[in-house]
Amino acid sequence: MINHALSEGLTRDHFRGLSTSIDSLEKVRAVPADHFFELHEKLDKELGPGFSVRVGQHMKIEDYGVLGLSWRTCSWAGEIFDRCERYFKLLSNTYAFKVEKNADISYVILYRDAHRRGVELSNEATLSATVVVLQAMTETSISPIEVSFKHPPPKKLDSYSEAFNCPVLFNQPQNFIAYRAQDLEKRTAKADASINKFLVERVQEETNGITLSANRVASDVENLIKDALPSGIPSVNQIGLHLGMSNRTLTRRLAENGVTFRDLVKKTQLEVALKLLKNPTRSIAEIAFEAGFSEQSAFNRAFKRWTGKSPIKFRKGH
Repeated sequence: MINHALSEGLTRDHFRGLSTSIDSLEKVRAVPADHFFELHEKLDKELGPGFSVRVGQHMKIEDYGVLGLSWRTCSWAGEIFDRCERYFKLLSNTYAFKVEKNADISYVILYRDAHRRGVELSNEATLSATVVVLQAMTETSISPIEVSFKHPPPKKLDSYSEAFNCPVLFNQPQNFIAYRAQDLEKRTAKADASINKFLVERVQEETNGITLSANRVASDVENLIKDALPSGIPSVNQIGLHLGMSNRTLTRRLAENGVTFRDLVKKTQLEVALKLLKNPTRSIAEIAFEAGFSEQSAFNRAFKRWTGKSPIKFRKGH
């Protein structure tokens, strides 16, 4: 919210005196809900109607931590709401989602009654962010067909029309965003069963307050590297994104286990190569590809460096 307000012309001086200091935000894991709603109210006054939906439009999946990363690997778009029903308390304990599915339309209902203006604005931002998250998941222009809010309308609706691209109703019985049922059944662009399973486990662990051991982190990194190798050797940044960790945090956690990311890449490549070389039906070129090499010659040199033998000699010996 602060970053987007700065992009709309405010300065850091506008945020002096917040109940949660702007200088402390890098260090805090969560802020009290009333401080959050207070900021919504301040920015609504400073930047006018629609700031809440504009900031929602600039949310990215990565902003939601490991829960957001797990959304990206859902099998279909609507699965995000099933996951939110179970795990959204990782992000906030102030509201909940529920999906009501009809034959043609699915209503995603946001249960959070507004005891102050900031809650109303936060509800707007949440439903606005829903639009861009679903579009990012499916890599399509999927849009809602109706949006409903319980509170009165603002004086200007330009930002709302642009964000939702559908009828937006106010003074209604419920807060919801509605989609065609067939749109929520769209396959996601990054659906991956193994990575999805891993991320759901991470979400469950965070929900239960479990801190992963260094051994578990190293094991998970190896599994993710193995899944990625046929598409090329992954970077520490790619693996960190899947784990919901920064490069620095991931490197530190691996060091706690006495290994580096490069060590695990080499170890995993060798394990894949050794296993496949024992299968006479797999060609050396195929094995090189599965181990993350784009050229067989590079694989041959690396394998000899690792084992002292060429892949062909190793295969003959087994």
